[in-house]
Amino acid sequence: MPVVLNYRIDGAGTRPLVLVHGVGSYLEAWDGVTAALAPDFRILRFDLRGHGRSERVRGRYEIDDFVGDLLHLADREGFGRFNLAGFSLGGLIAQRTAMAHPERVRRLVLLSTVAGRTEEEQGRVRDRLSALQAGEAGSHYDASVGRWLTEAFQAANPELIQRLRERNAANDPGCYAAAYRVLAETDLGDQLHLIRHPTLVATGADDQGSNPRMARFMHERIAGSRLEILPGLRHSILVEAPDLVAGLMRDFLLSGDAKTGAAA
Repeated sequence: MPVVLNYRIDGAGTRPLVLVHGVGSYLEAWDGVTAALAPDFRILRFDLRGHGRSERVRGRYEIDDFVGDLLHLADREGFGRFNLAGFSLGGLIAQRTAMAHPERVRRLVLLSTVAGRTEEEQGRVRDRLSALQAGEAGSHYDASVGRWLTEAFQAANPELIQRLRERNAANDPGCYAAAYRVLAETDLGDQLHLIRHPTLVATGADDQGSNPRMARFMHERIAGSRLEILPGLRHSILVEAPDLVAGLMRDFLLSGDAKTGAAA
């Protein structure tokens, strides 16, 4: 049975774009980016299984479960071939979709995501997974917020930080841990050469988890890709710099139009 997914379609444009959020998040994480891209794109975004208002699926998750959910929803809503952008875990889902179903993807945007972790980086993320599985999601959030957002942004936006904290606390602990395991244990670095699509790779210069080294690793292995390292930003670039991210995405996604003379 297909998973019941909460989703939204926005935008006045005709160019199809699918957005995939990160672990413990929800479709509203793309609000700022969507608002900026709406004039040019028809945008599909959704809550991943176990997240937001989508079905609380129990048990173990695999990367291809998320890919299957994405494609089922895209088929249902008439997104036959589309531009695809993923953030963090969503970037892993986007990588896998482009590798396993290349005919579905036009252009690919990988934001604050991972590939080619070193042994030390693998150890750190597995430690965070163990702590999450053993404790409460709230303590995981408290330990992580400093990696996600700069101190200046936190100080300037206390109400937003509180709303994010409340949304995080509403996550189902089992579903959160199941999704985080996929993020922690999935690495598609040795398959990146299979991605033949025009690809934009971007991350914050001060992102510790999805760090610039990994962004460069992806860029070097995806032929013809474009790399953007965003100064002064950590992991949550969708929250802290949505206009910057939207600008990069628009320029990249519309650049195909300039070359072909047609809508992407």
